[in-house]
Amino acid sequence: MKVVGYSYPWDYLGDPAAAQRAAALNLGVVALAGQYHASRVVSPLHPLHRVVEIPHSACYVPVRAEAWRGHRLVPSEPAWLESSNTFADAQKSLAQVGVDVEAWIVLTHHDELGQANPDLVVRNAFGDRYSYALCPRAPDVLEYCLTLVEEIVSSANCRGVVLEACGPMGVSHTGVHDKSEFGSWSAASKELLSLCFCRECENGLQERGIDVDELSRRTRTGIDANVDSPEEALGEQLAEQVANFRASIATRLRESLVERVRALQPDATITLHAAAGRWASGSFPTVGSGASLQQVTTVVANCWDDLTGEAEVRSLAELSGATTNVGAYVRLDSGWSSDDVVEERITRYATAGMSEVHLYHLGLLSSTGLQAAQRVVAACHRYP
Repeated sequence: MKVVGYSYPWDYLGDPAAAQRAAALNLGVVALAGQYHASRVVSPLHPLHRVVEIPHSACYVPVRAEAWRGHRLVPSEPAWLESSNTFADAQKSLAQVGVDVEAWIVLTHHDELGQANPDLVVRNAFGDRYSYALCPRAPDVLEYCLTLVEEIVSSANCRGVVLEACGPMGVSHTGVHDKSEFGSWSAASKELLSLCFCRECENGLQERGIDVDELSRRTRTGIDANVDSPEEALGEQLAEQVANFRASIATRLRESLVERVRALQPDATITLHAAAGRWASGSFPTVGSGASLQQVTTVVANCWDDLTGEAEVRSLAELSGATTNVGAYVRLDSGWSSDDVVEERITRYATAGMSEVHLYHLGLLSSTGLQAAQRVVAACHRYP
């Protein structure tokens, strides 16, 4: 069973042992961030520091002027790091110990560009903008995503790409000190708060014959009533229309990116963070119909919460069919404390359809987390 370990380029800066730890885990590949958003991360095993603050989204390969000239949205380079190509620096460290790399690219979650371009971000039914959430319905955002992936694939000699936030972001994935839990919103209210009413989305909804004012009214009413499902708030017919429209946005972005990657590197592996749920958004947006996944190598389910992880894997496996692998994205800071727990969980996920495990996150691991990673990898390698 393939095991993928995730990491940031700065995990390897100033820590010559970091790549060796990855190699010692006997991973299949490391997913290395080529584009990432603002973060405050820990590095428990780094010899020089324990906390790293990343002030804004950045691209970790060089941002070439000739590639981005004329674009409205242009990524920033990480000025807080000494190198403008820390991706290549980290990749070299991993290559020296025999570890392959795939480029992990976060697409529509972008704090800096969202703040500078409020008309291009997700806007909810109340008119509130999510500054971290570029809306992929906008042509400028689609162009940005395509160019970003092309530049990273072209500059990095990687075996493939890992695409995160490949669709609309929602209310639940923010980049600031979040207090949204005080809203006491139901899961359905959060899904309704994730519906986008930006100009481009309103135009697209109207093109499908949807009364945007009525949709907005029903959405606001449903949120305040804390309904049990979006269908209850919108009605079955309108809910079906809106869900299909939202799925079409993610599908267009995904298919465009897959086509671009295949044109550049026909044999590249393409991994997609996704969910089968019709209202899913954020880092794991809905895939809609599984018919468009034929050119995707692997779809990865969010299994950070074991209470829902097995169902997420099973639903993606049922949707994607036999031609696409299914991965489980797990976090190692809790819940993997013994061999028995690991065996039980890996067995359940494998039975549900998992054929890959994706480990979050190598650079964040403490010594206890590293032991958990060793248990998980050992358990996975007992599967074909």
